[in-house]
Formats: sequence, structure tokens, C-alpha cells
Amino acid sequence: MVQTASQDVQPAGMSDTEWSARIELAAAHRLADRFGWTNLVYNHITLRVPGEDNCFLLKPNDELFNEVTASSLVKLDLEGNVQDGSRAVNVAGFNIHTAVLKARPEINCSIHVHTKAGMAISALDVDLLPLTQGSMRFYRRIAYHEYYGISDKEAERAQIAMDIGQMKVMILRNHGLLTCAPGIGEAMMSMKYLIDSCEVQLAAQASGAPLRLPPPEMCEMAAEQWDAHDKGGNVAEWNALMRMAEALDPSFKR
Repeated sequence: MVQTASQDVQPAGMSDTEWSARIELAAAHRLADRFGWTNLVYNHITLRVPGEDNCFLLKPNDELFNEVTASSLVKLDLEGNVQDGSRAVNVAGFNIHTAVLKARPEINCSIHVHTKAGMAISALDVDLLPLTQGSMRFYRRIAYHEYYGISDKEAERAQIAMDIGQMKVMILRNHGLLTCAPGIGEAMMSMKYLIDSCEVQLAAQASGAPLRLPPPEMCEMAAEQWDAHDKGGNVAEWNALMRMAEALDPSFKR
């Protein structure tokens, strides 16, 4: 965990590890806003509470990403029971994220967004293509989930868990994008590369020129290189992003 905040605003009785996790998750929301991943008050980034496998943090439903702070995050258990605070959360967001967190105990962070490029790719009857080095990290490593309406029904959780399987990236058809990982840095970097890949594919296809796809064995080799890189948890990248969040507006640490 990155220690960036003074502890004078840490609520009494809260562990240092939970407070640090809250700071990182609040920073992730601010960064997502900076990167243009937001959709009014909707979409979510969630983080499991360290040492409390059955609990995770979620932003209040009425907060914009650029308003989220460490103390405003709501702590819930995986059944939806609020552990602190009384602010409402988004049911669809809760269902999507708990589906992943309950099925995958090794996963601690999940991100779901509706970017224009991501929604566009989700609406095409084609898969994400390995057009660039960045998009090759998803080669044969991406899941797809069919559209079942707004994800506010508990029954959809089982289908989400089944569809994502052991993958860390999923395109929700006619909906948006989801990434997950053991750590917040890997989940954030995965989402950045996924969104970039969607934008590149749309631009390349719109050009009308023939697409150049590397041979499958080269795509697989690049994907394995990315797998090896990501085993480090993207610590260097995440530390850099935390510095960016601090420079932009340190109020997320409140």
C-alpha cells in the first residue's frame, strides 16, 4: 500500500491498512475522472478491505468520481450490509462487483466503466483485436458477458461470475468494460490499456484501410510478456499515478 496521507484525519478505531486502502481507492476515482472514464455518478471502482475478505469499499451512489474521498467511501460486506455510514450505493454496481469478488478470492479490486469507446466496442459483433502491443496483453485473455438489462438483479451475479471465469478482463456486451486484479495498480493499468485498445481499434477500423494483425504465435508471445510484467503488480506505474493524483488535488485523502 502507498502511504501518502497524514494520519490526522484517520477515523478513530480504523486500522492503518483500511485507511491506506481508502486513500488509494479515492485516488483511483480522481484519476479515472482525470482520464475521462466517468459517467456522471455511475460506474464504480471497488477495493476489498485488507484483512477483511468479506468486506469491500464502494463510493456513495450520489457522488461524482471527482468528489470521492477516503472518508466518504462506504464499507459493505459481500451480502450488501453496510458496515459504516448510511449513504446509499448503486444496486447494479453492487451486483457486478460482488459477483467478481465473491467468486474470486484472489481478486481485491474491480473496475467497471462506460467509456464511449468501450461501449462502442461492446456493441460490435467482433472481439477486441490484437492490433497493437498494448492490446496484445488481452490476446486470448478476455471474457465476454451478454446483455441482460441493467444489472440490478441478483440472479445475474452467477452469470457474471461464470462468464469471467479466471480472466481479469471482461467486455459486457452492449454495456461497457470491466477489469479486476489482486491489486489496484494492476486493475487500473489494465483498464487504461483496455480503453486505449478500444479507441485504437475504432480508429483503425474507421480508416477503412486493411488491418495488419501479427501472427497468432507473436500475439501469444507478447501476451505472455505482459503476463510476466503484470506479476509485479504494476507497482511503479501505480506509485506514479498516486503522485499524479497528489499533484492534481490532494483532497482525496480527506
